[in-house]
Formats: sequence, structure tokens, C-alpha cells
Amino acid sequence: MCDIWRANKNMQELEPKLIERHVKALEELGVRWIVLSGGEALMHSNLRNLCESLGALNARTTLLSTGLLLERDAELVSEHINDVIVSLDGSEAVHDRIRNIPRAFEKLERGVRALRSVAPAIEIGARCVLQRENYRDVIGIVQAAKTLGLDWVSFLAADVSSHAFNRPDGWTNQKVEEVGLTLDQCADLERILQQSFVSLKEELESGYVVESPGKLLRIVNYYRALHGDAEFPEQRCNAPWVSAVVEPDGRVLPCYFHAAYGNLNDATLTDILNSPSAIEFRRRLDVNQDPICKRCVCTLNFQ
Repeated sequence: MCDIWRANKNMQELEPKLIERHVKALEELGVRWIVLSGGEALMHSNLRNLCESLGALNARTTLLSTGLLLERDAELVSEHINDVIVSLDGSEAVHDRIRNIPRAFEKLERGVRALRSVAPAIEIGARCVLQRENYRDVIGIVQAAKTLGLDWVSFLAADVSSHAFNRPDGWTNQKVEEVGLTLDQCADLERILQQSFVSLKEELESGYVVESPGKLLRIVNYYRALHGDAEFPEQRCNAPWVSAVVEPDGRVLPCYFHAAYGNLNDATLTDILNSPSAIEFRRRLDVNQDPICKRCVCTLNFQ
């Protein structure tokens, strides 16, 4: 549900040379986990060199991907990536309709199969944004994940309110209505989830579905809160204290949603994260009061 690829005539790539200049700082900071996101990270024209630069850190590396290019890049992924998270929008017909790409599910399936053939032990999970076009397909989504041979599936609500992901002006009301749920649909989703707690009992208890029933119901509460019919769910996020986002142009953000601290073209990551303004931002931030954090669907609580 990101708009990074839309109407952007100045698409940039994170340059391997830029990362190479900051490897020492990354080592000093004790970076343990790298996540390659996008857009689509597998469309990076020099991904191998980027991964080799990051490989010096000996950190866990996760790839977020649509999965559409996994078949083509299975060897590269097997060499440089520890685990993969693919986007799954629904059972086959629903997934293809939302992706608006012919045979998208089939391409994803072929990609997973190709990666498993060269890296049988690699962990591949799925993340699914529940929204108006697929919320009735919850059980089908879990079944689709199992059909694809994925190791787990996770659900979250659609981000309809932030300016992140190439949305400098946010979404129009019309776009929000196209993606978000009405109050009647919230009631429908709650009923569907309650039914799924019975039919997916084994998947929930085993952790195949990552979220507990309580956390899944938070998605309903989030959409209700957008209508003013409920409070936004309490946040437990420590992203700005344990991680940072590096954009293709070198900007360093506390998370995807807050303003940048600085830029790697001008300073080291260590200096940026420990600058007076960054420290003051973290000191003052209350994730349950900040208006951006309160509406966030993509929290991180890293222990």
C-alpha cells in the first residue's frame, strides 16, 4: 500500500559508494540487523555491490519484496540475504486484482519455489495489509501463504494518513475511502476475524499467524478510530531508539514517518544519530501522544 513508485520522475537509488563510506560508523554503532526495502529492492541496478558493502558488517539482512523478481534473482538473494518478507494481498484472484499485474500470484509462487531450490533453509514470510479490497479474504490469505510454502504470515492495517512513502500531500479523502473500511465494514471484519480464530486455531497457536487474536482485533480498532468511533490502539514502539531509516538520497530518519535527522552526504551516521536535535527529538517523543505515532500502523518494538 505504498506510493513510492507513483508519479516520481526523480527516482533514486542508494549508492553502494555512499554506504561504503559509512561502514565504519555502522560497525561502531553495533548494527545487527539490516532491512532492504523500497519500492522494490530487487530493482536496484547495483544490488550485489550494495549487499557486498553491507556484508562487511556480518549483520542479519532482511529483504522486503513483492516477490515478483525472486525467480530472476534467486541466486543473488541466496548469497546475501538471511530472510525474505514478501507482500501478499490475498488468495490468487484477490492478490492479482490488488497488484493489478497479470499472474502476480503465479510469479510470486515461482519466485518462492526458485529461492527454495537454491536456499532450502531460508526463512520466507508474508506481510498482508488488510484493507477494503481483501478484508473478507483473511482465511484465504492464510491458506494462500501455506500454498506458497511460506513460513509465516503477518497482518496490519493500511497506512491511510501519513505523508511517508512518496505522499508529500497525503491521500485525498477519495483515496482514503477506497482503501479504508467503513464502520459497517469494521463490524464485518470483526465478525470474520472472530470466525477465523476458530478455523485458524492451529495457525494462531503455532505462531504461523504472527499476531495474536487481540492484536488482529487492533486492526478493526484502528479503522474505527479513523472514523472517530474509537481510540487509536496504544502504541508500543521503540523504532527511533533502536533503528534508523536511510533514504536513497542519504537522508536519515528516526522511522519511515518522522522528519529526517540529517544526511549521510554531510555527516556520519554516528554524528547524525547523536546530534543535539536527534537526542532532543527522542527525549521529547511520546509515541502514545505524538499525532504521527498515534496513527502509525507500522510499529517496531525491538527487544
